[in-house]
Amino acid sequence: MNNEPNLREINSEALRTSPHIYTRSILAAFDWKEFACGCGAAFINIGVTYPIYKMIFRQMLHGVPITSAFGQLRNEGLGFLYRGIFPPMAQKTISLSIMFGVFDGSRRYLIENFSMNAYTVKIIAGITSGTVEAVLLPFERVQTLLAHSKYHEYFANTPRAFNYVLVHHGFLELYRGIVPVLWRNGPSNAMFFMLREEVSLFLPDTSSKTTKTAQEFVAGAIIGASISTLFYPLNVIKVAMQSEMGQVSESMWAICKRIYFERGNRIKYFYRGCAFNSFRSFLSWGIMNTAYENLKKVMS
Repeated sequence: MNNEPNLREINSEALRTSPHIYTRSILAAFDWKEFACGCGAAFINIGVTYPIYKMIFRQMLHGVPITSAFGQLRNEGLGFLYRGIFPPMAQKTISLSIMFGVFDGSRRYLIENFSMNAYTVKIIAGITSGTVEAVLLPFERVQTLLAHSKYHEYFANTPRAFNYVLVHHGFLELYRGIVPVLWRNGPSNAMFFMLREEVSLFLPDTSSKTTKTAQEFVAGAIIGASISTLFYPLNVIKVAMQSEMGQVSESMWAICKRIYFERGNRIKYFYRGCAFNSFRSFLSWGIMNTAYENLKKVMS
């Protein structure tokens, strides 16, 4: 009679009573502090830069110079200046939380479990975090509707805008423009984290908190503004796609060609508003990078 234990039964029992090693590794790789620091950095940034965003949005949508965009907002009055701030505030706080948290967790998991080149790890982790961020696209969708002057009479606030879109056009309408967002999020995240870490290696060591803060601001500002400028045409395409509601969504390529023909057959008009956007991104990413680093020091 064979008294040896059945190997299949032992393995089955082990799987039932113990978490799988890879599941445990994935969960252990994520640090809540990274998510919290990203969230706090975004909250500080949005409160400062939202009025600048609205002027850039009008330039993206109408292809007008900055003076005309400023004139539109001035004519609408102060009451409409912060109209629509809740979607970007909610979206950006969660988005930056995901960006830093998922990137850090994904990178640590890949390093601990796979033999990969450091740059390959950063690219995969950056694309992963950017793809997860795309889940928050409904906030960008509603933000576009609230910032567009032709919808002022339809939506009094964010909840009503969400309700109207869901009731009249369905859930998928909230994800109009998902393709350019995916092309933007993943590659831009990967570039940001790679450049951010590379730049940090060349910054001079300093014991001065003021100098260190200035270095963090300038590094984040230059990297963020450069990447934002590079991917700016994708935002123009996204805004054009999201400025419509209820119609059959055109492909990203069809929208791209339409914008090109409507704006005088010149690629440079895809960058209308880019200069001001670069300034906003410089300020925005400088604030976020500095806030993130300081929050991380407080929580460590």
